[in-house]
Amino acid sequence: MQAQIVDSVIAADGSRIGYRTFGSGPALVLLHGGLQASQNFVRLAELLSDAFTVHVPDRRGRGMSLPCNAIGLQREVEDVAALLSKTGARRVFGLSSGAILALQAAATSPAIEKLAVYEPPLPLESYRATFDEMARGYEEAMRRNDLARAMLIVLKGTGDTTLFRLVPHAVFRPLFGYLLNAQAKRVKDGDASIASLIKAMRNDLQIVKDIEAAPLQPFSTIRADTLLLGGSKSPQFLKAALDALAGVLPRAARIELAKADHIAADNVGKPELVARELRTFFG
Repeated sequence: MQAQIVDSVIAADGSRIGYRTFGSGPALVLLHGGLQASQNFVRLAELLSDAFTVHVPDRRGRGMSLPCNAIGLQREVEDVAALLSKTGARRVFGLSSGAILALQAAATSPAIEKLAVYEPPLPLESYRATFDEMARGYEEAMRRNDLARAMLIVLKGTGDTTLFRLVPHAVFRPLFGYLLNAQAKRVKDGDASIASLIKAMRNDLQIVKDIEAAPLQPFSTIRADTLLLGGSKSPQFLKAALDALAGVLPRAARIELAKADHIAADNVGKPELVARELRTFFG
């Protein structure tokens, strides 16, 4: 395993944002999505570490970035700005809600010269009703402290095709409780537990809500070279989001990865496919 350095930066509101650093070369920031933390991008960072200094933050509310004072798109853009300022990074990659964050950061900061995003869940008209239903269901489940149901609602609402969303809730609940307890005992220092990631999903839902009124308008001003990535096995609403972005971004290229899905960049996805494209684009 590639050696990593753990560090932190203080965001504009005083929150401490922890991050992992791998390798050497031009600086590159990787922004994870929902139900993820920096630990989920370790393999991708390792694959890129021979060509780049790769910085992988725990977005606020997870892992090494607890506690934080507020959530939402503006706060997380400020977090990215603080990390870019400290590391000198001019290259940014984001997955899912992390991709929305990366887009917004590029729209507000000329420091980002190259931007790659993987399937941002933009709340376009075709997805808005599904998103609103997911957000309401998630909040209701969290009020009941039903983490199993909250996770299933998120997986269904984001088009996840894993076995978990196919298992009846009555069966999934006891299995999930066992999984939570077992994983909590194995969590390493600085890592995020599954339970904490489910709770932090509120941050990701808020990011999508924050752009709901005009999901494309802020991004037409982006001048960074942009790579739009997606998987052939991903849901249609995510492909539609990439189509819409391709129509408004002035300097964008589009690549679809064969036999890849929404979490291709994750350790358990196909990070080698994502790394190949990022190496070429950012190189």
